[in-house]
Amino acid sequence: MWGYRSSDVARMLGLPADRIRAWARLGFASPRRGPKGELLFSFHDLVLLRTARELAAARVPVRRIRTALRSLRARLPEGRSLASVRIAADGDRLVVRDGRGAWRPESGQALFDFGVSSLSEKVAPLLREAARLDPSGLDAQAWYAWGCDLEDGAPGQARRAYARALELDPDHPGANLNLGRLLHEAGDPAGAEVHYRRALEARPGDATAQFNLGVVLEDQARLDEAILAYARCLRAAPGHADAHFNAARILERLGRKAEALRHLATYRRLTRGSP
Repeated sequence: MWGYRSSDVARMLGLPADRIRAWARLGFASPRRGPKGELLFSFHDLVLLRTARELAAARVPVRRIRTALRSLRARLPEGRSLASVRIAADGDRLVVRDGRGAWRPESGQALFDFGVSSLSEKVAPLLREAARLDPSGLDAQAWYAWGCDLEDGAPGQARRAYARALELDPDHPGANLNLGRLLHEAGDPAGAEVHYRRALEARPGDATAQFNLGVVLEDQARLDEAILAYARCLRAAPGHADAHFNAARILERLGRKAEALRHLATYRRLTRGSP
């Protein structure tokens, strides 16, 4: 079982280890127990604890910190990299963005705004060291969780962890989806397509997998197939703004201007007021 020890978390966040343990008891994070009973924190826990540190520095009461973190925990993406996520606050109001621009508050209350990638940089050396370990006896879900933890700081090791999960369970939807995305980012769209399709065999209505498949098909200039993937994505998630935008762009190229305008109008309506 892998995780960040209290001493590691304390060093990365610049806090005493006993405060990290106290915040865990307060429910600010949800660490697991290691084989010797020690607390082991996930990368999601680190994001939550860093946010708690900033809220505490702004003198937000503990009860409101707990409420804010509960909301943040529900909004952080599961099973994929957090490196593109930004978290901002005005008082104890949290806003999560996925790299499309920082949120700018209008009031003069306590403010913070940080990108999770900056935390990934601190975590990366520990992840590279941990990746040299050979966790034995893990099932597919454990290898998948290991890959999620590794992804922000050691994507190459994360790919190997997802591949190991798929050796044990070839139909694991999360491992297929994440490995597909990493392969796509690494410049292997054909390899990514294989894993996106496998993820969809397990979860046909997965809007993220359909959208990612659309992008990878578009990157291979298979525009008719990409449009179909975006349509299936929108059937599962009608409010998926990026799918509307991408569909509009392709339809414009294909000369289907009326359809393109409808998607573009929907995209603008959905993103109106976004930074």
